[in-house]
Amino acid sequence: MAVTGAGCDLTYSKMRGIVSFFTAFIKDRKMGLNDIIQKLGSNPHICQHSDVRVFLKIDESQKKETEEPRCLVSPRNSMAEETQRVKPSDFDYLKVIGKGSFGKVLLARHKESEQYYAVKVLQKKIILKKKEQKHIMSERSVLLQNLHHPFLVGLHFSFQTTDKLYFVLDYVNGGELFYHLQRERVFLEPRARFYAAEMASALGYLHSLHIIYRDLKPENILLDSQGHIVLTDFGLCKEGLAPNGTTSTFCGTPEYLAPEVLQKQAYDRTVDWWCLGSVLYEMLYGLPPFYSRNTAEMYNSILHKPVELKPNVSNAGRALLEGLLQKDRTLRAGARNDFMELKSHPFFSPINWDDLMAKKITPPFIPSVSGPTDLRHFDPEFTHLPVPGSLGNSDCLVTSSLREAASAFPGFSYTPHADHAFP
Repeated sequence: MAVTGAGCDLTYSKMRGIVSFFTAFIKDRKMGLNDIIQKLGSNPHICQHSDVRVFLKIDESQKKETEEPRCLVSPRNSMAEETQRVKPSDFDYLKVIGKGSFGKVLLARHKESEQYYAVKVLQKKIILKKKEQKHIMSERSVLLQNLHHPFLVGLHFSFQTTDKLYFVLDYVNGGELFYHLQRERVFLEPRARFYAAEMASALGYLHSLHIIYRDLKPENILLDSQGHIVLTDFGLCKEGLAPNGTTSTFCGTPEYLAPEVLQKQAYDRTVDWWCLGSVLYEMLYGLPPFYSRNTAEMYNSILHKPVELKPNVSNAGRALLEGLLQKDRTLRAGARNDFMELKSHPFFSPINWDDLMAKKITPPFIPSVSGPTDLRHFDPEFTHLPVPGSLGNSDCLVTSSLREAASAFPGFSYTPHADHAFP
């Protein structure tokens, strides 16, 4: 078979070769264009340039007056959430106030409202490398439910760029409980009771939502500027656990692990009451109940040794510690009726729980802070770190690995109803 025209003959095989060449050429150009559009999609400010607007053929007359100009985003770009109203450049990033496995926590001020927030910025590539996507999405889900409880840190917004995840959280600057314990070594019993009551209330609320916290420790317990407890860091939470349900994932912090977790047995929400007992013991005695620098020795003590209770604690306090640190989870305080069981314990008899929830009880200690930029209760190890210059924008080279990261967190972004937006 031959195709004749304009003085040239093309065989079938030659025609196939030409078609293949142009197909590959067009595909390559389309991929290049897609990369350009993805780059523009993650940098809305570039869209304001007149040449870019002509290139994208953005018609101003078709836009609603209330709508911000947006880039044309390719359907292949899974960042469908680019229409989100909140973006990195909306904030001034002032100081690093924390650091974790996946990124940093920064004090940030919203440019328009001038409100201060703690912005947790996580690197997608690290999360994917450690296969922690589910934990991050679970943390987001739990944070959204925290808005209804006074002693849990709340989520205001979440959004993402091609390479990062952003949680915009309540800013709490009274310091970690760990920081204050280090300074004072122990707390008097009334102060420890007040903190334990607010913690128990928060844990009971999570349990009512079928969530177990699994990582209660002084580093995850903050004080606000008025002296109230605020629980943070929900990356290890387990959702969807019915009152009698169990799970078996080995996770937590060594000093606070319950015996059943160490033994890799099925466990339930009573692991949180064990952790509360460990934190209460630490507040009263200065160290976790079975602490040892030798981890193997510490684990052996958690599994087999009885808890040692010194006489400087009331009988009611000792009884609660023995109940919370019961190695058999079926006999542990809270095993039968969860938080309601703890509320009625004699140790908490001085607590008016309604007043506690309404924050009508004056905290026994009020952190000394002069304002939101007063970082005296944060570890200088963090506050002395430089603020990364890349946080305020989304400008990054879009590689194949970043495309994979961009598509790994669908539905991550959260913007509340306009009535609950930035004040």
